[in-house]
Amino acid sequence: MPVEIVATEGLGCSYREGCVLEDISFTVTAGDYVGIVGPNGSGKSTLVQALLGLVPVSSGAARLFGSRCDGFNQWGRVGYLPQSLHLLNPVFPATVAEVVGLGLLSLKSFPRRFTRHDRNTVDALLEELGIYDIRTKLIGELSGGQQQRVLLARAMVNEPELLILDEPTAALDPETRQRFYQMIADINRTRGVTVLLVTHDTGVIGQHASKMLYLDKRMLFYGSFEDFCHSPEMSSLFGEHSQHLMCHRH
Repeated sequence: MPVEIVATEGLGCSYREGCVLEDISFTVTAGDYVGIVGPNGSGKSTLVQALLGLVPVSSGAARLFGSRCDGFNQWGRVGYLPQSLHLLNPVFPATVAEVVGLGLLSLKSFPRRFTRHDRNTVDALLEELGIYDIRTKLIGELSGGQQQRVLLARAMVNEPELLILDEPTAALDPETRQRFYQMIADINRTRGVTVLLVTHDTGVIGQHASKMLYLDKRMLFYGSFEDFCHSPEMSSLFGEHSQHLMCHRH
């Protein structure tokens, strides 16, 4: 039996200006790599923030690992890379290794101490993500692509079962973006980490993800890219040519 990681039932979210998401129902099982796509303002970021308990759910329900998101207390099982690098203070006086290590300290009880095992864990992950050589550099000295790798390492350092990434490549150039997507696919495949990735790259995500969730305030499609490519509804929405380009399976 597939293990349920994420599930929503009739999920809705509203702000003062009105409904942002309505009647969203889907299930993500262990090992899935789901690309969450849709036009600007479609509710993609709101959806993952609702799953994380960062925005209130106005109707329906959502679960992570079988627990309701509004009472979720197993944060060691989730890695989160938020939408914007502007949240990262460029003059924060911390090295790459220290920033990644904060992900380990955040789950320790007081007094929080950084052990030799912790340092070895950080070093091994930096090596895996190809940024060990910059481990002593200050975070503000790095390029946007390097900073994203560091923040990904911080999200991964606790070996989460679920990795949630919100527009992680928005500020990256196309070549760096492609390498980042491939890195996430490798993490999904080799570590078995379940991935939810919000992206505006509808023409690229099919190269890497196993499933697509297409939103426009409502859920217009959820399933494999093969199912997407053979969906008459998606043909009507995108046209057959664009539909095949997004699929990357034919």
